Amino acid sequence: MTFHHVISLSAAGLLGLALSSAGTLAQELSIYQATLVESNSKTAEVSTEQMRRIMADGSAIILDTRTHAEFVAGHIPGARDLDAPPSSHVAAAERLVGGDKSKALVLYCNGPFCQASRRLGDQLAAAGFTNVRRYQLGIPIWRALGGPTVIEIDGIRRIFKLDRTAVFFDARSADQFAKESLPGTHSVPADQLALGGLKKAPLPEDDFNRRIILFGQDAAQARQLADALRERPWHNVAYFPGTFEALAAALKSSD
Repeated sequence: MTFHHVISLSAAGLLGLALSSAGTLAQELSIYQATLVESNSKTAEVSTEQMRRIMADGSAIILDTRTHAEFVAGHIPGARDLDAPPSSHVAAAERLVGGDKSKALVLYCNGPFCQASRRLGDQLAAAGFTNVRRYQLGIPIWRALGGPTVIEIDGIRRIFKLDRTAVFFDARSADQFAKESLPGTHSVPADQLALGGLKKAPLPEDDFNRRIILFGQDAAQARQLADALRERPWHNVAYFPGTFEALAAALKSSD
């Protein structure tokens, strides 16, 4: 065996070891750690796991790059929107960070095939922003993996009027629900969840894509119900982060 053969075999062995290690690493990654691994991008991606961490520690401004109408209909908790035409998004982002282009931003939009977040990320990088990343999997994957979603009053107003298939759950106590409730809503008391209260909820088992809207006496109560639904197959779920009184007044004024 020549020296060249020895080197070739050694290289082949190292390559095989590297491929084996890469395969093992890939097998160890969970879906929560996945990204699209896009090529030729000016901004890095974050995984669902990283996005959850950013939400918890507030280490970055989460920016929803979709339209304002889409934002109010359902967004990642704590996210901000620019509420401006696309041509003004960079200027709006500059105002949002108070001119500090080193502030950490994480952008997202409507999933892997939506280019809004990547397009804005490229524009921000060109404008001198130095700490921009993207959750390119977007809100559809966020929801599918059990991520909570917030809906604003304007979004509820529109759905309450137009979407007759939507299901509304009230997380307040049974006594509060009996005294006052919204038309067509169902009582699913948050204080009964530990006792199997969710099993009694009229969840739409005929269509797991149907919109489910949650509200309670306050944001914490509505979020409690949202968390109980996280590991269920319904993924079009959003909770209202305000009080029942504010929601009831808003819907009454829009009659």
